[in-house]
Amino acid sequence: MAKANPAFGLPAVEKAGMRELHPLDGALLLMHFAFRGLVSQADRYLEKHGLTRVHHRILYVIARTDGISIGGLLEVLGVSKQALHRPMKYLQDNGYVVAERDAVEHRVKLLRLTPKGVRMERSATDHERAAMGGALGGMSSSEQKAWRDVMTALAKQA
Repeated sequence: MAKANPAFGLPAVEKAGMRELHPLDGALLLMHFAFRGLVSQADRYLEKHGLTRVHHRILYVIARTDGISIGGLLEVLGVSKQALHRPMKYLQDNGYVVAERDAVEHRVKLLRLTPKGVRMERSATDHERAAMGGALGGMSSSEQKAWRDVMTALAKQA
């Protein structure tokens, strides 16, 4: 007999014997497992290179700016200086990221990816693009729009 909520039919959920306590539990479970499905291949790729999802998030943001300050990066990522320090130091020490003084605001350092950082970010993100493309590819444009509307509403709460 099929369960009313497809989230409770996921193998890990069934194996754990989880049950629905609230009508939105299924949506929350799907969000959790969907994110894991999105990043799983990228995480395995990064791990082979001694990096984690945190490193990838940093590379991803820097790649999409024309030089971003540490303060700007902290704001986009929504983390503290303390949380950013160790992964950022690793990326700089291992040649993925460089910090250059801003030509106008000399106290500010702008972050940029090195060629090695560009390659790493691109490869890791390609894994996520493939997962996202595979999931969205089977949906109609109206279904894709509905998905983007939900994701936008959730993102605005961050």
